[in-house]
Amino acid sequence: MTEKRSYRRLESTKELQRVMTRYYGMSNYFRYWGKPLGRKLAWVTSGAPVELLRVFKIHPVYPEQYGAICGSRKVSGELCQVAEAQGYNQDLCSYARAHIGSILRPDLAPMKGLPKPDLLVACTNICGTVLKWYEALARILQVPLIVIDTPYQPGEVTPQAKQYVLRQLEAAVVELERVTGVRFNEKKLDTIAEKSRQVTTLWREIKDLCAAKPSPLNAPDLFIHMAPIVVLRGTDTGVKYYSLLKKEVEQRVQEGVGALEQEKVRLVWDNIAIWPHLFKFFKMFTERGACFVADTYTGGWAMDFSEGNTMETLATTYTEVFLNRSAQYRARQIIDQIRQFDADGFVMHSNRS
Repeated sequence: MTEKRSYRRLESTKELQRVMTRYYGMSNYFRYWGKPLGRKLAWVTSGAPVELLRVFKIHPVYPEQYGAICGSRKVSGELCQVAEAQGYNQDLCSYARAHIGSILRPDLAPMKGLPKPDLLVACTNICGTVLKWYEALARILQVPLIVIDTPYQPGEVTPQAKQYVLRQLEAAVVELERVTGVRFNEKKLDTIAEKSRQVTTLWREIKDLCAAKPSPLNAPDLFIHMAPIVVLRGTDTGVKYYSLLKKEVEQRVQEGVGALEQEKVRLVWDNIAIWPHLFKFFKMFTERGACFVADTYTGGWAMDFSEGNTMETLATTYTEVFLNRSAQYRARQIIDQIRQFDADGFVMHSNRS
């Protein structure tokens, strides 16, 4: 007799698996067949302005997402030990240690590690670790590193901060032209940024649908289906996928179908997922009718691409990411989510990744 599930799976998950398999298949194409059609590959931080890379037909790969994969495959511990044996301290981010471990021991790593990049792009808006992490990668791999430094914003993004980041984006364009031998095309950037605007808007709208009672999604759904918002911003595939997901979520709302069989308690989740035990951890909540209707983590990619000059928009958008804001700003964000989604409480998770 099969155990009755306390939550409902999304049909869109099948398409998600296909989309992500194709994405990583493209990444591995670089390993086994070289650079297709002269394209280059970059390792980038999850909050980097990837739209610029797509102008130059650079394929982006995300070590942070790979760190989550290592966690979900339950190999992070062993890979972290490999990095620690080379002097990387236990107190460092587990994403960084697991990823560095995968470079040093690809035989232990999922997909035998990530294909070697032609360049690295780090944006400091996600966390303080990435700068030193990517400096270490540049030393290990002997490849160019582009750093976009986004100054910490205690309040609204200042004109000075915007100009500071804009100048760096312009310098990055010059470096990307040098690395690829391709001239920058501003109209192409506009087209790609518009696709990012569509993708992030769809993701925000999907998350907002969870204000319905019962909520059509639970935190594990949000964590799993956030994958394309990280790796496929600026693409037709991203737009197509989130259009499909939104349609399914809207149908659940219209039919009064919730993520759980019976929703009794509504909660907000703060911070990253517990990747090695994603469903196992949340099972103790779902069995009791507790649904996480909102979270702070997956909203990090629900960016608002404003109208106007695209380079200026990128400078603002990637500087005002919520992880680059003050504790007061983030506290207000949780309070706003509790009110918007009519939550009964919240859970805060602190970890080293």
